[in-house]
Amino acid sequence: MTSSDEKKTKQRRGLFWLLIFLVVLFGAYSAGWFYLAGRLTDEVRASIADLSQQGIRSDCTRLRTQGYPLKLAVICTGTAYQDDAKGIAATTGTLEASFAIWRPQTANITLRGPLRTLMPGLAPLWLDWDQLEMQTGLQRPIPDHLRLTTQGFLGQTDPEDSNPVALFNITDLALDLWADDHDLLYRGSFAELDITPEALEGRTLPTLDGAGEARLKNGAILLEKNPHSLRGHAADITRLELSSGQATVSVTGPVAIDEQGLVDAELMVRITNPEKIAEILATAIPKQARKIRQGFGALAMMGKQPILPLTISRSNATLGFIPLGRIKPLE
Repeated sequence: MTSSDEKKTKQRRGLFWLLIFLVVLFGAYSAGWFYLAGRLTDEVRASIADLSQQGIRSDCTRLRTQGYPLKLAVICTGTAYQDDAKGIAATTGTLEASFAIWRPQTANITLRGPLRTLMPGLAPLWLDWDQLEMQTGLQRPIPDHLRLTTQGFLGQTDPEDSNPVALFNITDLALDLWADDHDLLYRGSFAELDITPEALEGRTLPTLDGAGEARLKNGAILLEKNPHSLRGHAADITRLELSSGQATVSVTGPVAIDEQGLVDAELMVRITNPEKIAEILATAIPKQARKIRQGFGALAMMGKQPILPLTISRSNATLGFIPLGRIKPLE
């Protein structure tokens, strides 16, 4: 055998062992994927069983996994949750939670409507959307981030024995939450919020847009404790803005809630086009229309963009020289 023949033989052997290695590697990967898919399915069923032992009925209809080989997705064609003790119930359409193999610490969630809800003190609601997606970390005890986006979001009442009443619709909605050391940061926005006249006893408001950023102090720790109240906590509002066309209200500053639910805040409010803002508020709150128009009429004398302090002391609110009344204690 010549040296060239020996070289070709070694090359073929090397290629053969490479193929064997790739086959074994792919087989191990496939076994791992299906093992993990089985584990996730078992965990979902175990969670449903745990809730059942607590007297809470829940369901994941037609639970299955898919996405092999590049991602792993858990799918329910319908979900349900019912807690009779608290009077809470909800159902949704298809839920898909998935993560890419190369990003196992980030889950992508797609949820289809409608979401039908029942909660104490509220009328049954029917919420629907064109698209709703979430992205969240899988870290414990709490995720390091959560992002939600939705388009074509609308709400209406969901009565059993009468016609539903349309409440609102929003063209776009985005929400980001993430942890920064012990604090929880928020950034969100919505576009083209239309509140229906039926929801306002026949009154008509213009289309609204909004945006905001804030920091909830010790918010990450708060979430770990699964709280039911914001009492005893504080936040810094970087910016909260509500606008309609060229009319804008923007708020910044610190706010705190004491153990009795009373609010204290030292905020700065910037108002653009106060005349239009006055008409919007007077329409939304007709019982206070006269006071609102009088107060904002005085603001209009300060120019097109007056800046006023909004002071809240033990839930008594004052905007500049305009008393706004008392805020009910927060739960």
